[in-house]
Amino acid sequence: MMTPAIAGTDRYRPACDTPVTRPVMLNRWESLTFLHWRYQPEVVQRLLPPGLTVDTFDGSAWVALVPFVLRWKLPGVPELPWVGQFAETNVRTYVRSADGSVGTYFFSLDTSRLAALIVARSIYRLPYFWARMNVDRVGSTISYDSRRSWPGPKGARCRVDIEIGRRFEPDELGPLDHFLTARWALFTAPSSALRRAPVFHDPWPLCHARVIRLDDELIAAAGLPAAEGPPRVHYAPAVDVRIGRPSLWDPPRGV
Repeated sequence: MMTPAIAGTDRYRPACDTPVTRPVMLNRWESLTFLHWRYQPEVVQRLLPPGLTVDTFDGSAWVALVPFVLRWKLPGVPELPWVGQFAETNVRTYVRSADGSVGTYFFSLDTSRLAALIVARSIYRLPYFWARMNVDRVGSTISYDSRRSWPGPKGARCRVDIEIGRRFEPDELGPLDHFLTARWALFTAPSSALRRAPVFHDPWPLCHARVIRLDDELIAAAGLPAAEGPPRVHYAPAVDVRIGRPSLWDPPRGV
């Protein structure tokens, strides 16, 4: 994983310069939409575990709703098409630890495949939920639909329809776009023991997108107030991802 500067735009570079040479899991994230909203930092901070501080841009925290299609396999194990491909929707924010390392923190991850839920909960201690989900695309329109089944809060729903636009030119993407999408680690905190796992993929092939329909209950189910205003939207057709083994991460003192 690259070690970004603590201040300045170098922190938000779109590429990771340290590959994950021994991944625990190989992913391909397809048909992915980022929907981001501004939040007051203190609102998000109260939901974070000890050892993590909300990462901000221009004084705001950001919360994302991210629906997509996931293909995954374990290194050295043949891919099983039914088990290894399914829909997922994440609610996430961005954090930093005491040493300035930045990454993603997940409030929830809803998936339509129970086997993947069990693996991710056991290896990464991520807050996965089992849900009934569908992803459908017709032309330039893609629809994501989800209804949570287990564990609670049962029944939380999400429906997102977007229209996919043209590819962003490199000079159209600024520091905020990279802040919201270019994250090379994930943090978890099971039983108050902070852990970090490195993530590597090529720069996102980001596209413009427009929201046609948005009905979401997952952000509220995570304990956050309802998002206000239109989201900042990005779409990406696919990236191949290598995720490393989670390791213990020393929390800051006095938090």
